[in-house]
Amino acid sequence: MNDSIKPVTAKTFQTMKNNNEKITMLTAYDFSTAKYIDEAGIDSILVGDSLGMTILGYDSTIKVTIDDMMTFTKAVSNGVKRTMVIADLPFLSYHVSKEQTTINAGKLIQTGANAVKLEGASDFILDEVNHLVNSGINVMGHLGFTPQYINTIGGYYIQGKSYENTIKLLESAKKLEENGAFAIVLEMVPVESAKYITENLNIPTIGIGAGNYCSGQVLVIDDLLGKFPGNVPKFVKQYANIKDIMKQAISKYKNDVKNNIFPFEENMFNLTKEEKEKLEYAFTK
Repeated sequence: MNDSIKPVTAKTFQTMKNNNEKITMLTAYDFSTAKYIDEAGIDSILVGDSLGMTILGYDSTIKVTIDDMMTFTKAVSNGVKRTMVIADLPFLSYHVSKEQTTINAGKLIQTGANAVKLEGASDFILDEVNHLVNSGINVMGHLGFTPQYINTIGGYYIQGKSYENTIKLLESAKKLEENGAFAIVLEMVPVESAKYITENLNIPTIGIGAGNYCSGQVLVIDDLLGKFPGNVPKFVKQYANIKDIMKQAISKYKNDVKNNIFPFEENMFNLTKEEKEKLEYAFTK
């Protein structure tokens, strides 16, 4: 198999970390976006529970269900050839029992994911990570700001803002590593803290609002493209302004229809001359 289309795996992540090669990740929720990301050579797609806000219009991720995740994971996986697909386990889908966690993770794998991601590093979560890995399922961890815990955190706050908290994050990261996680997302963590954690782990870190010393970076595709109508987080770089392009195109379409300009000649189908004459003759009777 050509290296350019050789699928990215958890082992690829580790190789890239070892070689000091940055890992690229974007979220995606549909077939066409996944296809374009794959063709652009991005290493991994996260089917994030951020779809709760970007696709379903919720005010947080905690309303997202396992059925939602299965639907969008299937759509994304159908669009890729090389890119690794990682799917979020949504809120309360992995907090009841190891058996239920395995069932839900298995559903995401069966719909096309190559790995699952879960948040936190409590003793219960660590036990579940270990169980999933031993069941043959790749697991990515998530530390720092963990959106599914927003009600207990109390808001969108930067995590690891002190020496003590940084050490706690590192201890949690090491426990995730010890229990088999192949990588860890660090969200909204000071750059110095993320650097310290990354340098003291064997597995890769993927940063979002965590500076440039992480092993790789992830952004929500709607933020990167300037499509999401909400506020733009500080850590986002907008590489396009799709929102304005879409609004302009939709407005132009509306005007063309209202003024009977669209459809244009090239958008229409025509009868043959012979059939047209028959139709015209029929109308003259």
